Amino acid sequence: MNASLRVNEALLITTHAFEPFQCVTWDSPNGTGELSLAVIDRTSTRIGSKQVPSSTYSDPEQLAHFIEEVRAELSEKGYNLQPWTMPE
Repeated sequence: MNASLRVNEALLITTHAFEPFQCVTWDSPNGTGELSLAVIDRTSTRIGSKQVPSSTYSDPEQLAHFIEEVRAELSEKGYNLQPWTMPE
């Protein structure tokens, strides 16, 4: 995946990157172009959250790196995630 990502594509990618947990991603209302990302467990508890700059989510390589960092943080906290790879 070499082309720039649109917001909807980035949202779909992040939705699947944190399974079996739910990932909710939305546009920040502050007009900066950032996305807000929250990972939620089965009890509806937020187990992680981050702001994603548009420069990160629009670039497939940067988005993949960002997701891997967040996944690593969750793993360090003891959360077991399903295997994931960046779609091509």
